Amino acid sequence: MSESQVWDAVDAYFTEHLSPDDEVTAAALRDSEAAGLPPISVTANQGKLLQLLARVQGARTVLEIGTLGGYSTIWLARALPPEGRLISLEYSPRHAEVARRNIARAGLDGQVEVRVGPALESLPRLADENPPPFDLVFIDADKGNNPHYVEWALRLTRAGSLIVLDNVVRGGRVVDADSTADDVRGTRAAVELIGSHPRLDGTAIQTVGGKGYDGFALARVLAQPS
Repeated sequence: MSESQVWDAVDAYFTEHLSPDDEVTAAALRDSEAAGLPPISVTANQGKLLQLLARVQGARTVLEIGTLGGYSTIWLARALPPEGRLISLEYSPRHAEVARRNIARAGLDGQVEVRVGPALESLPRLADENPPPFDLVFIDADKGNNPHYVEWALRLTRAGSLIVLDNVVRGGRVVDADSTADDVRGTRAAVELIGSHPRLDGTAIQTVGGKGYDGFALARVLAQPS
């Protein structure tokens, strides 16, 4: 087998034994594909990781930036207690419509709210509502705006909150300091922001498997410096 075939086989093995899709999550993927949404949802293993992070965090409030078809939303929302709340921001009305159907099928529409519009417009409106600090923020939207999303995540969280930034490896392109591609520039700026900000303590992990060569960054929010 080629290297990529080995990665896929290992990913499939872990998925089968640790994070298999059930009828609801499988239907969410199937309906997203049928609606023509791009096949860029997190994998089942990554969805399970998000769910475990939310549970370890004891999350009661989650903010997701980038809904797509609601697949990752379902994984995250299933970690919430009955009174928990998840707000997901989605740019595309068509994507949001698909996501809302998938979330309703999962029986989570009472806990999940999908808001439509550019996230950099939705985030200030959300801040104006003065919501309780979010315990976990998952960022998986347009990569060029990643540093702005990290900054907003910091404003909307508290000491001890967790920020997860997806797709930070970009197939290895993240190391190209001379790249003019928005996704690379935005990702590098976000990673460097996490590394230099006095209220963030983070790391990044490379991954292989169903999504090829990629990875995610993870940052814990610290208290204000005294």
